[in-house]
Amino acid sequence: MPQNKQIHLDQRPQGEALASNFKLVVGETPPLKEGEVLVQHHFLSLDPYMRGRMNDAKSYAQPQALGQTMGGGTVGEVIESRNAKFNVGDKVVGMGGWQQYSVVDADQMGALRKVDTRHVPLSAYLGAVGMPGVTAWYGLVKIIEPKVGQTMVVSAATGAVGSAFAALSKARGCRTVGIAGGPDKCRYAVEELGFDACIDYKLYQDANSLSRALKEACPAGVDGYFENVGGMVLDAVLSRMNAFGRIAVCGMIAGYNGAPLPMTYPALILMNRLKVQGFIVSEHMEFWPEALKELGTLVASGTLRARESIAQGLEAAPEAFLGLLKGKNFGKQLVKLC
Repeated sequence: MPQNKQIHLDQRPQGEALASNFKLVVGETPPLKEGEVLVQHHFLSLDPYMRGRMNDAKSYAQPQALGQTMGGGTVGEVIESRNAKFNVGDKVVGMGGWQQYSVVDADQMGALRKVDTRHVPLSAYLGAVGMPGVTAWYGLVKIIEPKVGQTMVVSAATGAVGSAFAALSKARGCRTVGIAGGPDKCRYAVEELGFDACIDYKLYQDANSLSRALKEACPAGVDGYFENVGGMVLDAVLSRMNAFGRIAVCGMIAGYNGAPLPMTYPALILMNRLKVQGFIVSEHMEFWPEALKELGTLVASGTLRARESIAQGLEAAPEAFLGLLKGKNFGKQLVKLC
């Protein structure tokens, strides 16, 4: 069995997460038991939710255990199997974590899923045709419930979730406006992802000035908002929401280092009779097949062309993850492992 490099959470962050919170470990891969498969990971997914799991605090996910391999989504190839359902060479997606190899009990429900790479690249199953894509689909379709001609807005617009949101929203006949950081990202959002407009939040110092930019980009107001950021961005969008608007709350990356994120005008929720709903996409697995079918079609047809930022080698994962939290990535952040 091959030696296996892993990255463990060595200590919990005190405020901002640091590379020193992680530790590279090399260990032996255990021999397979009946029903297990050995997967060599090709790509590791880095996602904002991982920051919350680094804290030992109440959240929607269990805290990451110290001295254990960091959890995370992976895609790879079965290189040894003692399970009749999986053959050597099968391409699979699972939660293999921050490591080169994983031994998986393939009989466990949902532990491993075969994927077809004939029309969809393997890496896309961690992004547009994976958890981020399904997250965008569920928030838009099941919470926001868009109607033709309405205006949809998404923050972190060029990330994995925002990219999928744009394609899904445009497919439903909606004006779709993004909020992103920097001119390059905003240009990419409009020219390649199909957004009708994209606002560079870095040009604005406060919620009021960002709100004025939103008014120009959304002259008919905002009917649906997909929230990934929080803070100033949420305040700005709240001030432009139409009556009976819907907000799907997916993330609050502005507060992931522990800083509180107060809302300036929460009374707007009442005044405009808004629906504001947080959600965790893993709690809605019954909708994944429907979502993945649509997302796979969008990618295979070239309608959804999401960009990827790829760090090379497991050792690069901590710095790439810290960069993701600061918006340094362009599109879905991955680590190429082999």
